[in-house]
Amino acid sequence: MTTDEQREGWRSVAAGWERRREAIWEATRSVSERLVSLLDPKPGETVLELAAGSGDTGFLAGELVGPSGRLVSSDFVPEIVESARRRADELGLENVEFAVLDAQALDLADESVDGVLCRWGYMLAPDPAAALGETYRILRPGGRVSLAVWGSAEENPWASTIGVVLAARGLAPPPEPDAPGPFRLGDRARVVALLEGAGLEVVVHEDEPLTWSYGSFDEFWEITCDVSRALQTALEGIDARTAADVRDEVVGRLEAYRQDGALVIPGVTQVALARRPE
Repeated sequence: MTTDEQREGWRSVAAGWERRREAIWEATRSVSERLVSLLDPKPGETVLELAAGSGDTGFLAGELVGPSGRLVSSDFVPEIVESARRRADELGLENVEFAVLDAQALDLADESVDGVLCRWGYMLAPDPAAALGETYRILRPGGRVSLAVWGSAEENPWASTIGVVLAARGLAPPPEPDAPGPFRLGDRARVVALLEGAGLEVVVHEDEPLTWSYGSFDEFWEITCDVSRALQTALEGIDARTAADVRDEVVGRLEAYRQDGALVIPGVTQVALARRPE
């Protein structure tokens, strides 16, 4: 998949991610809070958020850098940047700038940023090593990057189950081993190697469990249909009977996570803090 194809894919679901912002934030806020705690932004610092999505992770850091500091909230899809801008307006934030930025080719000066936040972005870059190299370049000596990438597919059935069903039915290609995707950096040793290969010193690298809770399977299915381009594409290309069969198979595979009608599915993300040497 080319960068342009990636961008178009994200554009097609940008509105869905904005509609589902509250539900996603409820499930993932603990990860964002951990990332910001590790980054430990100080008043007056400049913090860049990459792949910011709705911007909520960076907004936590923006509160800490204060009016004398600066938060740059960025994504490589203009429509997603605009959704973050709308969220900032709702919150009345004033120390935030917004930018369309490609993590692999940042339009920022060398050594211009004190901290970088990236929640689930590096694994989606065509070349994660290049993206981390750019992060190193823009960090000031002693600057920090706080990031999250997902664990393995097996550790995250909330996200992997539908993909397994679609691939088994020939409705989506099986994931290529090193193609951009949620579980591409599930190998813990590779994450450390990439950070160190970019010249960064790994300070913390840990697993962070989280739970995705849905009132019903219907709620899970509706949200996923709204935010997953792969599922949207698959459903657009099949008849109603086949679509129902796909849905029924996913229901069966997730039965183990049903609790009194609700769906409670575990997940595991990796969280890391790394530093550019002084």
